[in-house]
Amino acid sequence: MPAADADAANVPPDLIAAIESMRRPVVVGHVVPDADCLGAMLAIARAWPGGPSAGGAVCLPANSVSRRLRFLVDWAAAPVVGPDGLSEADGFIVVDAASLRRCNVGTQAEADWRAGRPVVVIDHHATNTGFGDINWVASSLSSSAEMVYRAIRAAGRPLDAVTASLLYAGVHADTRGFTAAGMSAGAMEAAAQLIECGARVGEIGERLYRSHQENEFRLVQLIHANTKLIAGGRIAYSTADFDEIAACGCSPVDIDEQVDIPRSMGGIALAMMLTEGTRRRVRINLRGEAGTSVLPLALELGGGGHQQAAGVVLECPMAEALDRVLPLAEKHLKLQQAGGDVASPATG
Repeated sequence: MPAADADAANVPPDLIAAIESMRRPVVVGHVVPDADCLGAMLAIARAWPGGPSAGGAVCLPANSVSRRLRFLVDWAAAPVVGPDGLSEADGFIVVDAASLRRCNVGTQAEADWRAGRPVVVIDHHATNTGFGDINWVASSLSSSAEMVYRAIRAAGRPLDAVTASLLYAGVHADTRGFTAAGMSAGAMEAAAQLIECGARVGEIGERLYRSHQENEFRLVQLIHANTKLIAGGRIAYSTADFDEIAACGCSPVDIDEQVDIPRSMGGIALAMMLTEGTRRRVRINLRGEAGTSVLPLALELGGGGHQQAAGVVLECPMAEALDRVLPLAEKHLKLQQAGGDVASPATG
């Protein structure tokens, strides 16, 4: 089962020992990896000589990383394999994935690709199912990148400028530039230490937030145009269906943090971004403001995540997803405002 959050900052010694014992590990993240997931994965691959950086690899199926985040992979210069490379591993280090089905291993996600080999899990999602042999789950920490930073320090592993840059990118992105609810002094301390180790702060900011290509900018324009308000202005949502995304010249891997567009509306309590990157498959990103928890809504829809940042994937067309999600979101918000809730995390 997941480690208790009371000791979130304390890295379990058996986790370090398990990683140290692997000679051909593969590091696995979640599907459509974001900056936190990539930064944490790639930092592990650089920090453990004799492990991932020499005898193992990072699993990134073809076309699973957005152009905007590809610089992290280039910086790391770590060995990268696809799903076919899983068979050579003597163990797995799974980062930032809350469940087995969320692991980014291609079509093998439908089978038990672990095949009895040891699995170490490092994750900060409250809904983590504890699917590893050793699980360090710390939902009170800012990001999986912060967790990996703490693991590297606890193990006495080297933290060079490139590794520090990878981890800083993850911490910065997952805290929304150190502005997320629940932002801790520990996350700031970790960021400061990463900067002292040489993290490329200015270049990371430019790459993450000021590097849109024309097709990506068209997608941003579309999402601005499609943003709507409901529930008396308390819920903001936007949509981009398959044909609209394709018309912009984009693909599913380009769907990242566009939920920040409806989220930027003043006075809202809940923001939603619905995108159909693949036909009849709608990804929904949920964000809570003003103390609103979106996790119960995500759980009711079959998803998961954090209290104020969660998500779900529905296997249906966009119109059907909207018909299902919008009434539930309004119900969820009304119940929260009345002091109730839609679902309990214990049911996830």
